[in-house]
Amino acid sequence: MTEASLITKVWNYATIMKDAGLSYTDYVRQLTYLLFLKMDHERDTLLAEGSIVPAAYRWNSLLSLNGAELEQHYSKALEALSKESGIIGTIFRRAKNEITEPAKLKQLISLINKETWLALDMDVKGAIYEGLLQKNATETKAGAGQYFTPRPLIRAMVEVMRPTPDMSVVDPACGTGGFLLAAYDYMKKQTRDSRILKELRANKLHGNDITPLVVNLCAMNLYLHGIGEGKCPIEEKDSLLSAGSKRYDMCLTNPPFGKKSSTTIVGEDGSLKKEKDNYERADFIATTSNKQINFLQHIMTILNTPGYAAVVVPDNVLFEGGAGEKVRKRLLNEFNLHTILRLPTGIFYAQGVKANVIFFEKHPPLTSGHRTQDVWVYDLRTNMNLTLVENSLSDEHLKDFIKCYAAEDRTQRKESERFKKFTYDELIKRDKTNLDIIWLKDDSLKELENLPEPEILLKDIVKNLKGCLSDLEALEKKL
Repeated sequence: MTEASLITKVWNYATIMKDAGLSYTDYVRQLTYLLFLKMDHERDTLLAEGSIVPAAYRWNSLLSLNGAELEQHYSKALEALSKESGIIGTIFRRAKNEITEPAKLKQLISLINKETWLALDMDVKGAIYEGLLQKNATETKAGAGQYFTPRPLIRAMVEVMRPTPDMSVVDPACGTGGFLLAAYDYMKKQTRDSRILKELRANKLHGNDITPLVVNLCAMNLYLHGIGEGKCPIEEKDSLLSAGSKRYDMCLTNPPFGKKSSTTIVGEDGSLKKEKDNYERADFIATTSNKQINFLQHIMTILNTPGYAAVVVPDNVLFEGGAGEKVRKRLLNEFNLHTILRLPTGIFYAQGVKANVIFFEKHPPLTSGHRTQDVWVYDLRTNMNLTLVENSLSDEHLKDFIKCYAAEDRTQRKESERFKKFTYDELIKRDKTNLDIIWLKDDSLKELENLPEPEILLKDIVKNLKGCLSDLEALEKKL
């Protein structure tokens, strides 16, 4: 089964609940609860990896029931699981049954039971949620609302960052866990030591997200990959409220785009509250409503020394004045900003988004001078025409970047058509320390070169208007 056919299949399941009057968010949530229980059952029975779901509420407990008895048992199961500790409690946090028609619940369980989900060679949870989001945005003409990171980009970022099993890795805006899972897959291949692997699963991966449903999905994703050892490595919280006390060796993240918040958070007491617009923190050198600049400042704080980061940011972070300029200067002076990857447009769900990946390191403070020496910029945007469906970002598109990055020894880097080096002195002199650097010629602009001079164009317009006026006058005389 391909990822596309998987999404179509699950979207068809979703229409069962949509017809029952559930909202989009509700039926995605109900689907993922049932899919999780089925995949947990497969993990236990087919892979012999065990389950920490209480036996009374596992998948098999749903199969022999019908009618009101099934609906009552499912409701009781969700309520009980929401009260569990550790990762199971996080997965089912605030869970309740929204499928009030037993026949539809039975139909959905039967459909899900026909598939062996863990046999699929893909990030099933992430694929399902992100695929349904895109489907919903396409079919209802509604905005997707979030910017999920294409898997080829995640893999490329992890490959050049090269996390090792002894490193702690964090994603402060973790979504469904794409970066954490890719990092885990990369790290676990480097050792067969069971003690190191156990420590990796239990204590080396960390994440936060502010959206309850996304936290549920991420926790499911991590658990089904054996991560957590019963504990939950992620939290539902606003990362920007505080730096906390933990520090991490590596940060891999794509923080949410946008400025002022429109996210409503459900408090522990059930009350609704708005996410903050501005974050005034002692460790921030600039106060702004720009989320990405705030996340960048947050990451600067939470990195260990030494620490390593790869962060997706929109173009405005590279050129915006005020707070943006302050943070860029700090990045150049106090950190080693060594690489910028200019991403193609058309790779995110929202059209027209222009983004980059910035790669930087945190080292002990210098007594004088600046930490950054050279910044290498790879332009994967100019003359790259990608779309989400017909020509989506692939691993092939990123091969040359990975080669040019030279992760094994960055001193061996060489300039190419798309990869250029800029010195600290060049960059610090640019207006507002603008790091949005372009040198390739855009082929789409060639058409403009052949247009006539403005004066000639204006004369042609006047001549054409006079001709039209003459024709109208002649028509008026005939009438």
